[in-house]
Amino acid sequence: MTTVVGVDSSTQSCKVISVDLATGRVESSGSAPHPDETAVDPRIWVSALDSAWGDAGISDLGADVVGVSVAAQQHGMVALNADNAPVHDALLWNDVRSAPEAAAMLEELGAETWVDAVNVVPVASFTLTKLAWLAAHRPKVADSVARVVLPHDYLNHALTGEFFTDRSDASGTAYFSPTSNTYRTDLLERFFGRVPELPRVVEPSGHGGTLLTNWSAGGAVVGAGAGDNAGAALGLGVTPGEVVVSVGTSGTVFTSVVEPSRDPSGGVAGFADATGQHLPLLAMINSARVMSATAAMLGVDLSALDQLATAADDDAGGLHFLPYLDGERTPNLPDSHGTLTGLSRANMTPGNIARASVLGILNSLADALEVLKLHGVRVDRVLLIGGGSKSRSLRQAAASVFGVPVEVPAAGEYVALGAARQAAWAATGELPTWKRTIEESFEPSGDWGADVRGQYVQARKAVYGI
Repeated sequence: MTTVVGVDSSTQSCKVISVDLATGRVESSGSAPHPDETAVDPRIWVSALDSAWGDAGISDLGADVVGVSVAAQQHGMVALNADNAPVHDALLWNDVRSAPEAAAMLEELGAETWVDAVNVVPVASFTLTKLAWLAAHRPKVADSVARVVLPHDYLNHALTGEFFTDRSDASGTAYFSPTSNTYRTDLLERFFGRVPELPRVVEPSGHGGTLLTNWSAGGAVVGAGAGDNAGAALGLGVTPGEVVVSVGTSGTVFTSVVEPSRDPSGGVAGFADATGQHLPLLAMINSARVMSATAAMLGVDLSALDQLATAADDDAGGLHFLPYLDGERTPNLPDSHGTLTGLSRANMTPGNIARASVLGILNSLADALEVLKLHGVRVDRVLLIGGGSKSRSLRQAAASVFGVPVEVPAAGEYVALGAARQAAWAATGELPTWKRTIEESFEPSGDWGADVRGQYVQARKAVYGI
């Protein structure tokens, strides 16, 4: 059997799958955890990859493996010295310490200039802001930086001995243009002080190297890889009018389109996808962990929280939860906190609080869908994925809050599957078509969802003015 391997190195863990190239069927899988931190020694990712690789039995497949590809969390700053050793913990996308640098960069050049240059507006998530923070706050460390790569680039090097990246991941740095497909080294010079060595950008169907023998003796090609959201879009086989809503550690809303979106407000990030097209995306720092935090506050597990939320009133008895527990990226409120409004003695029950946490997540995601629509993106159907989509209360409420049909694909590692699909493309020269299985479908029901949306928007404007 001819096999390809997909890797998903996310904020939380590393997952590795082997996939039958002909059918897209997952044959084996393995995983290993990552630290729950916003700054991480990147060598931990290689250890996790090695563990997950072993769990999936990839080394035993030998010459059956013809291609490998890595999709990973975007934006993380991996700063290396001349010996390719990390000089600082990798600052991840959800590390907001560079918010002041992002604000200064925006003020200095203006939103229009940034969008013209790289089709994004600086926020604390993006790599360039983290490099600016390093230069300002750790100047001696910054002086030792010889090379800057992203998480998936770092793992590409571990697999092949070569550093390389792709359009989708590079487009999240704020120093790469997805429209001209070139690095904007002038921005690095301006905000980091110089231009460290950067990984070469490999085309979507290409490969950057060959698997080293310590991983497998088969000599498989290693594809360009991708950012995690671009990988998920590729794994799902997104078609026009379909928008992916992912409820994971972060919440993301994205789709694949031919023409780039242009948003000087910064709401929509104009990233590249993994096929040569574009991936307009909005990201929320607070997503599934909102439910985890609420469950901990109520002293229950996630299953009990789900039961409480399912049994509660549709509108949570009038409670509204702005779920910005860790600051927020969309809207851009890095210093914000969670807010619960509408409390009364009558509605302050565990069930309503549980329900409000679920509705808060959905409303935050619905805000992002509305922004996409304003920028001309069709939203005919939502594909709901991520660990949070396993929540019965969340998936049942989603269509009514979003106002469009919702499909829940069968549980799967779609980021890793997208990486495997890209690996097949690199190995064979053809992008395979693999069947997508839908587990459940939902339609909007009644008017309650629209009412909850309106009240949530009012609460958000009352607290934050936006």
